[in-house]
Amino acid sequence: MNYRTDKYGNRLSILGFGCMRFTRKVGIDYAKAEREIMAAYRGGVNYFDTAYIDPGSEALLGAVLEKNGIRDNVYIATKLPYYLIKDTAGMEKLFREELRRLRTDHIDYYFMHMLADIEVWKRLQDMGIEGWIAEKKKNGQIRQVGFSYHGGSDMF
Repeated sequence: MNYRTDKYGNRLSILGFGCMRFTRKVGIDYAKAEREIMAAYRGGVNYFDTAYIDPGSEALLGAVLEKNGIRDNVYIATKLPYYLIKDTAGMEKLFREELRRLRTDHIDYYFMHMLADIEVWKRLQDMGIEGWIAEKKKNGQIRQVGFSYHGGSDMF
């Protein structure tokens, strides 16, 4: 596996594992997903990307990492779905649920999910996102932040 070092000194596999589309029967096929995650891990993948809105993804990833004792050896990225929150209390509630699902006390890379235009960012600012993030970073619950952009190139 090849790795890159980010600006914080983290050595990340250049290939990440996206947890959005695990095989499903009625729910996620846990055994198959665990085999896939562990095969990626044994192959050197140390970056796992999930999201609050991917049904069962965060919980499955957290359970697999905990069961196999590898949480401290990987980086988890997950996302804040701004369209599900109305205020800082909503951010906090959702974030605590993510920590519980992922069975961890911190998120390595926390993204504002699906930003589509500057108005969305302004709305988050009005809700207090910058202070909320600063506090989470200060207490170590969020290590790095970013965003995923889903708007047009002219707005970007």
